[in-house]
Amino acid sequence: MRSKTLIAAALTAAAALTLTACGPDDGGDKPAASVSGASSKPIVALDSPMEKPDLVLTDSDGKKYDLLEKTKGHPTLIYFGYTNCPDVCPLTMANVAVAVKQLPKAEQDDLRVLFITSDPERDTPSALKKWLGGINTKFTGLTGDFKTIQAGARSVNVGIEKPVKKKNGDIVSTHGAQVLMASPKDDRIHWLGMQDATADNYTSALPKIIKGQNP
Repeated sequence: MRSKTLIAAALTAAAALTLTACGPDDGGDKPAASVSGASSKPIVALDSPMEKPDLVLTDSDGKKYDLLEKTKGHPTLIYFGYTNCPDVCPLTMANVAVAVKQLPKAEQDDLRVLFITSDPERDTPSALKKWLGGINTKFTGLTGDFKTIQAGARSVNVGIEKPVKKKNGDIVSTHGAQVLMASPKDDRIHWLGMQDATADNYTSALPKIIKGQNP
């Protein structure tokens, strides 16, 4: 990662981030940490916009992907999750995919949707490509060193924990469940799609977000 001062973004209480423990025995959306003042709004506007994570990773084609360079000037959605997640991750990405398909083709082509794995040991480029291929082939999967990804997530106030194997053999990954949405006007993250945001919520919000407008 390039060296830079990590921003201390002042999120409103309404935009407080939660961690989600994804695993077959926890119901999928059980919070791994209690958060006061969690938002009831599916799409939240931040009081203080955040810089996008300064990450250079490997994409689902096995090529180097400089996040800041590749997304500059483009509306960008970023989600940290993993392909073996049984519920929250596939549902979130499917909801986004439904909304993206409603956009005109030119806007779909301009939009960057990034799925950054929190489980890079299992999420190889080929695994990401296969998984995202069943959702939207234009979405980009990114993998790399876990500590690098974790630091990038923390720079945008998203917590992720290294996957752990339980006694019954299940592997659980704990990660923030929000979709980070950046404006093409200033390349900064202005909005969060919260965990309970639906396909309809994204369908309503995306046409404005891709123009850098508040939904």
